[in-house]
Amino acid sequence: MMSGPDLRLSDMAVSRFLIVNADDFGLNRGVNQGIIEAHEHGIVTSASLMVRWPAAGETVSFCREHPGLSLGLHIDLGEWIYCDGDWVPLYEVVPLDDMVALAAEVSRQLDIFRNLVGRDPTHIDSHQNVHLREPVRSVLIEVARELAVPVRYCNPEIHYCGKFYGQTGEGSPLPDFISVDGLIKILAILSPGITELGCHPGKGTDFVSTYRDERAQELTVLCDQRVRIAITNIGIELCSFGDVATRRM
Repeated sequence: MMSGPDLRLSDMAVSRFLIVNADDFGLNRGVNQGIIEAHEHGIVTSASLMVRWPAAGETVSFCREHPGLSLGLHIDLGEWIYCDGDWVPLYEVVPLDDMVALAAEVSRQLDIFRNLVGRDPTHIDSHQNVHLREPVRSVLIEVARELAVPVRYCNPEIHYCGKFYGQTGEGSPLPDFISVDGLIKILAILSPGITELGCHPGKGTDFVSTYRDERAQELTVLCDQRVRIAITNIGIELCSFGDVATRRM
């Protein structure tokens, strides 16, 4: 089991700590299996759980048996794809401009998380990062403030890196970005302090997704020993959101 580093404030100016967080835990069995494998045999230290999907329940026993995997809440308010020059919704849970509806839905998903996992999330983020816009951002920041946990992109002490992703914003393939060499290049230029690296591992072909084959490629790279060797050689220490919460905050 991976043990977290001792995160001392005096170390932060010179040391580089890396949280490798896998999004979409609970989306389907293939994604669940990929994240589990990337934690057990790769460098994933944390995951963000989508509680609205049927496969969310099957993640719970694994997380209880593997407390080293920090588990956050991946707020799911909808999904959009780029089609014919415009963003088209595949589904929308609540209107993104309705603050009352947003607050109620976020509270509902937090309650489901607590009922499934038996504790609060160690961090909060959102599917397709919809919380970067208002009023979603304010809703999530308020919930996170009450829980004393970080929100992706909204905590000055934790940088977020989303460069390990195999598509452009419009869905064009970027295979080099999720190669071993591509990931090592990302790691080599990490800033001092704590960085969250987002990832989306998965395996199998039993699900429909605009980001399916890339998940399998990510999984292979995240478990590649060359990446772990590079982390050691560069002087990066792997940690989780749980380490950050218990040892620094």
